[in-house]
Amino acid sequence: MSPLAIASIVFALVLVSGFLGLLLRGLLPEHHLSDDSMGAVKLGTSLISTLAALVLGLLIASAKGYYDKIGEEVTQTAVKVVLLDRALAEYGPETKDLRGTLRNAFAAIAQVVFSDEGSLAGKVDSSERQKRFEGFQRKLHDLTPRTDVQHALQARALDLTSDLEQMRWLVIEQPDASISTPLLVVLVLWLAVIFLGFGLVSAKNATVIIVFVLAALSVAGSVFLIEEMDRPFAGFMRISSAPLQNALSHLGE
Repeated sequence: MSPLAIASIVFALVLVSGFLGLLLRGLLPEHHLSDDSMGAVKLGTSLISTLAALVLGLLIASAKGYYDKIGEEVTQTAVKVVLLDRALAEYGPETKDLRGTLRNAFAAIAQVVFSDEGSLAGKVDSSERQKRFEGFQRKLHDLTPRTDVQHALQARALDLTSDLEQMRWLVIEQPDASISTPLLVVLVLWLAVIFLGFGLVSAKNATVIIVFVLAALSVAGSVFLIEEMDRPFAGFMRISSAPLQNALSHLGE
């Protein structure tokens, strides 16, 4: 389900809860609307509001951290690929084919990672790509350096290749989403209860309805941001492909 669809469901649920509270206020006997009863509703609503605010803040922080982490990994990958290409270039003309293979493979990865099809792990985890990567490593091992400089450049290239392989497997093994679905469901239920409580202690007029709509939009917007940042390679807030494109433009120089 898309972040926009999830946010729309949250908006509808909490707004309906608020209107339900207004409806119940008109149906309840008078003694249920006494100051003591409304005080208990306000206390309960305040408690749940505090819990919801804490959880909402934690979810936003978690999603933002995940979003920034993926963006940093993309940048590091781009930098390591450029450094690998420069090491091969300094090694000598015998690495021309390796540099071509590196550029083609990196261009394919850059294209598939920022496509809208499948999860990130599914995009980079394939037996074909694994065989290509292992073939690249074998060719790099098979180089026969003639000088100390070439020995050092080959060792550096192998280290960078190992780093890229490690980053690839980290992507494959990490979960597609960092936000716990049950936690998000509980949060939405809390928000519904809060709006129900708001409805019970509010008068039915245009001002209250407008406030309910704006508040529902705010909490739905928060959930939308959480879901968007939890999917960094898709949606409206996808991370920039500029580091990969910029690195690609420097390969082969």
